Amino acid sequence: MMNLLINIDHVATLRNAREETFPDPVHAAARCEQAGADGVVFHLREDRRHITERDVRLLAETVTGKLDFELSTKEEVVSICCDVAPDLATLVPEQREEVTTEGGLDVAAHRQRLTTVTDRLYDAGVNQVSFFVDPVPDQIEATAAVGANCVELHTGDFAEADTEDAQRHEAERLATGAEVAHEAGLRVHAGHGLDYRNFPLFRTVVPHVAEVSIGFAVMARAILVGMDRAVGDMRATVTRSQP
Repeated sequence: MMNLLINIDHVATLRNAREETFPDPVHAAARCEQAGADGVVFHLREDRRHITERDVRLLAETVTGKLDFELSTKEEVVSICCDVAPDLATLVPEQREEVTTEGGLDVAAHRQRLTTVTDRLYDAGVNQVSFFVDPVPDQIEATAAVGANCVELHTGDFAEADTEDAQRHEAERLATGAEVAHEAGLRVHAGHGLDYRNFPLFRTVVPHVAEVSIGFAVMARAILVGMDRAVGDMRATVTRSQP
């Protein structure tokens, strides 16, 4: 069965907008797991715009399923990740001016730094290291060459496609990427912009996906129907879409 991990960054975004102590992303993570999520995703950004180091350490203590720590290669954040040793570390690009992560890592251009960070993460006890990349064969092959054992395919272009033909074209690009990753021995993850409506097409076309990370769509729905139902509906969508 495909793993469903829920990203709880936007709970922290809401909390920080009013400089409050609530809603607490740690409490939200527990509710996500109780509602059927296989684990939790968070991104500790250099600018701390949502998740904080306090959140990270409490999440590491309380999440009972899989914990996915998204991070850049900045030294401070890498050190924190090594200290808490999550189940999965996903290296992502990060720019201060972006609203959310835009596009995948250029693995080929940053091979030396990524190799160093990957080795440090393994040495710290992180069992799975993933790179967030666009579905480009050269980038996926570079991911394997650098030493990651997973790859997360960036599904943003698929999610943002504005016509049925365009969306199917992007799904086929993802399918090619997944095949390349599978042949390279990488565990295939996917995320960014997946939601209740586009997931069935994604799952029908894209093979070998063991795990998906979904955040904004679930949190947006939770505002209207509650966390339990929003996560449960996404769990049901993922389960129904599996062959």
